[in-house]
Amino acid sequence: QVQLVESGGGLVQAGDSLRLSCAVSGRTFSRYTMAWFRQAPGKEREFVAGIKWTGTTTYYADSVKGRFTISRDNAENALYLQMNSLKPEDTAVYYCAANVFGAEVTTIATDFGSWGQGTQVTVSS
Repeated sequence: QVQLVESGGGLVQAGDSLRLSCAVSGRTFSRYTMAWFRQAPGKEREFVAGIKWTGTTTYYADSVKGRFTISRDNAENALYLQMNSLKPEDTAVYYCAANVFGAEVTTIATDFGSWGQGTQVTVSS
């Protein structure tokens, strides 16, 4: 059973930065494809960023490209999302997700079988 726990959310102003963290249980974390998704009120959950188990291949939604950076520390079983130049439209609950079977990053939420409880990010204008 894989467990994920996010932290690092909060209330910030437009232009500020935040770093989200996700602690992952599981002896084979280094083999998991990982991703961040977010869900704003009244909207569907959307892909934000993903990273292969190697850590060398990353993917980003167009809306965050150039502002957000996903990374992982396989020795620490940790996933991160560095968010810079935050905008009010980035306001959402951010979820960490793990795909323990897939080797490639996908943007489809149903491909990820393990999810954290989410952390709220609110960006004021």
